[in-house]
Amino acid sequence: MTQIQLPPQWETSPLSEIVEIIRGITYKKAQSATSPEEGLLPVLRANNIQKGKIFTSELVYVPKDLIRIHQKLIAGDIVVAMSSGSKSVVGKTAYVKRGFDGSFGAFCGVLRTAPECSANYVSWFTHSLDYRNRISSLSAGANINNLKPSHFDEIAVPIAPIAEQKAIVDKLDNLLAQVENTKARLERIPQILKRFRQSVLAAAVSGRLTDDEEVGDESWSPTKLANLCTAAFDGPFGSKLKSSDYIDGGVGVVRLENIRHLRFDQSKETFISEDKYLALIKNKLEKNDILFSSFVDEEVRACLFPFEASPFINKADCFCLRIDHKKALPEFVLYLLTSQVSYAQIKEHVQGVTRPRVNLKILKSLEFPVPPLQVQAEVVRKVEQLLARAERIEQQVNNALKRVNNFTQSILAKAFRGELTEQWRKDNPELVSGEKSAEALLGRIKSERAKQEPAVRRTKSKKSEHSAT
Repeated sequence: MTQIQLPPQWETSPLSEIVEIIRGITYKKAQSATSPEEGLLPVLRANNIQKGKIFTSELVYVPKDLIRIHQKLIAGDIVVAMSSGSKSVVGKTAYVKRGFDGSFGAFCGVLRTAPECSANYVSWFTHSLDYRNRISSLSAGANINNLKPSHFDEIAVPIAPIAEQKAIVDKLDNLLAQVENTKARLERIPQILKRFRQSVLAAAVSGRLTDDEEVGDESWSPTKLANLCTAAFDGPFGSKLKSSDYIDGGVGVVRLENIRHLRFDQSKETFISEDKYLALIKNKLEKNDILFSSFVDEEVRACLFPFEASPFINKADCFCLRIDHKKALPEFVLYLLTSQVSYAQIKEHVQGVTRPRVNLKILKSLEFPVPPLQVQAEVVRKVEQLLARAERIEQQVNNALKRVNNFTQSILAKAFRGELTEQWRKDNPELVSGEKSAEALLGRIKSERAKQEPAVRRTKSKKSEHSAT
């Protein structure tokens, strides 16, 4: 933890000295069930820890006799993900607000706070950036990220007097609830914008965007997609293009991962050699070709190919539709294909359950209303204006979400530096000094732990003494 100046009434302690670390239960797969039955109890796993809360979906149930009494969850426990293939998951915690008639698996652990401390205070600390950064450095593993009980010896916690801990918890509960409400409202906006974009596209392809304009008086003629294309082709299948043909650099290959809804995603790049490209040159892409993903699930994924100079080909299941510019604008056809009106028509012809897809022959046979080029140009202009406005709003929302997340960490940092309760300490000096100071609190925890040393350990110690004599 970064060295900071704490209030004089505070102390710093290893996390392991103020909590009991309890290991999760082990069980064989044959002993578990995915639904509740007589004699079984639920077990939490790492996937049940989300956003600081316990989610009880996808629980596993095991025989209750596999669970020791101290492994049953009680109010105030802090469940922590101890092992995970994802570094972002390991160390995540969830606070048990009320009793949970069950336990937790071997990839989890529980931090059970000493009665002299506030469990909620410790829980809030496990959401701080200091805690997360320390966890990241301690848990690194070759194949899986692991936290060991001994790692909690190396995580330092700022300890306030108990009365101040409760005051800090009250402030955090109040402030961060407001932050979460703001965040929840912001997180709803992308779905609103998604519906807005679809309403724009629906208006565009039905003629409603130009109804009040002179250009909107022209007729819209039903036209098959094939009649709007000068070329339409799928990518090479099977042995024509294998994963072993991919190299670190060269000619680009468009794959399904690159085709998004109205957007070409450049984050994943795939290349083939110049020789391989020449063998597949019939699949060469041109700027403003429409790229269409054959897999159609929640929405149509199609976009314009954005490059002019760089040579590219398309892979299998990435359809290329080259539009005849004398009949249609590529942008207008793209809006046709990605609208809900077209989606409904395309879904009627989708085949397969696990990976629903449409074939190129069916796609080319679909019929859409198409106006004259002048009307198309006006529709494209208006759609681009409206989508650009939605894009700006979405960017503002994303920036606001980043600020909200930073604000959360700023509040937590202030809390565990004593800045949130500076005035409270001035108003309540009698609650943070003497026997009520953090130093005295830690002394009581240490004394209580010494009293509760397991009897087995004391017995072993006595046996050792007798052996020595």
